[in-house]
Amino acid sequence: MRVDRVKFATELARADLNIKQLAARSGLSRVTITSVKSGKSCSKATAQKLAAGLGINIVDILPESEH
Repeated sequence: MRVDRVKFATELARADLNIKQLAARSGLSRVTITSVKSGKSCSKATAQKLAAGLGINIVDILPESEH
């Protein structure tokens, strides 16, 4: 599963978080978050943890084709 890079970056900025803060909130490593942010694929569980750490619904960071 891929996370939309633009939507992810937008939500990260909207939440006023950096990668380190999101790592602490989501329970994911900074390396994992950076990989996803740069366009690498991830598991659905990882995408859900990212969304939860940002305080949003997972569909808010998925590409339109995956809704």
